[in-house]
Amino acid sequence: MSFASDSVQPRKSVSRRDFLAVGGLSMVGLSVAEQAAVRRARERSGDRSCILILLTGGPSQLETFDPKPDAPREVRGPLKAISTSLPGVQFSECLPRLAERADRLTVLRTLHHDAAPTHETGLQLLQTGRLVTNGTRHASIGSMVSRLLGPRGKTPAHVLLPQRLSHTGVDTYRGDGSGFLGEAFEPLIPTGEGGTPSDGSAADRLCRLKTFDDQPMAVRDAYGDSSCGRLLLEARQLVEQGVRVVTVNHFTRLEGQVTWDAHADPVHAPGTLFDYRDTVGPQFDRACAALLDDLRQRGLLEDTLVVCAGEFGRTPLLNEHGGRDHWTNAWSAIMAGCGLPEGAVVGATDASASEPTDDPVALPQLVATVYNRLRIDQSADVQDDWPITSLCDAEPVSSLVS
Repeated sequence: MSFASDSVQPRKSVSRRDFLAVGGLSMVGLSVAEQAAVRRARERSGDRSCILILLTGGPSQLETFDPKPDAPREVRGPLKAISTSLPGVQFSECLPRLAERADRLTVLRTLHHDAAPTHETGLQLLQTGRLVTNGTRHASIGSMVSRLLGPRGKTPAHVLLPQRLSHTGVDTYRGDGSGFLGEAFEPLIPTGEGGTPSDGSAADRLCRLKTFDDQPMAVRDAYGDSSCGRLLLEARQLVEQGVRVVTVNHFTRLEGQVTWDAHADPVHAPGTLFDYRDTVGPQFDRACAALLDDLRQRGLLEDTLVVCAGEFGRTPLLNEHGGRDHWTNAWSAIMAGCGLPEGAVVGATDASASEPTDDPVALPQLVATVYNRLRIDQSADVQDDWPITSLCDAEPVSSLVS
């Protein structure tokens, strides 16, 4: 499948007002020394970008990238395991396209954290590498990249699609903002949420690229006409336009609708493992596979890091409804691009996918790995007046260091 015919026409330049509103202050408001640090960081990072796909709700490791087909029924669950392009490695039956592309992926099977098993703590750790401490809200990866590298020309450095996540159970910070960096480094949100442009301004138009319905049929068919397909196509367009970090919320609210949060609770979290098989999984599988193919065929994958991860995993035992509850001891994610090893599996879990048995990866290590692949020095560019001494309280995953 070729995507080469889907060329994107550059949009008009952003006005100075819009430029400042979406990250231009990263140079305008800095001292001479700080501007020099930004220039050095830009030289190191080069053309690299990141698409961070948040599998909001927390996918089950057993029904995605770490099935246990030989486990008892109450552990292995109702879905089948299928072979992948990597000998001896299996994925869930709901991810056939990614299974075919497993030899191009880096699979992490031992993510974990030891904080409270809530969406909000996991999302903070996934997006910032830290928990809120002493009232300090830490900046998301995208906002930190916006501060350290600034925009490419007049293109915003960080865009969040399609809007902020809400209704996660607790109304608190989820790690999706600029935190202590201040309002100038908030992500651009195309919907206009949080005061970002939605009034036809040039900055807003940048995020209203060629719509899904305007795409050639081959492209629409590849990504799939779903919210996930539309979002990941837009993410590719934004990276192609020069956005450094695109954060994608697969779902924008959790309560009362089908998401990866598969408690099978008919009132609060009605998603089931059969929804993984029938809708949630196939839509993500199709869109993510198309994104990876699209980036590769356009020559963008070498400099674009794709990360797909949730904020925690699911319990190894089915609950009374046949779903799975929150579990922070072990879960899976996938990565690709930016020179990551292809066909690599990092870590292993026990017979019930409940605990790491080899090469555990703490969630902040994933954040540190993202910074590393973007060639961002975790300590050299930290300012004296910041309430942190490094960008992340962890080292990158050693086998994935560039």
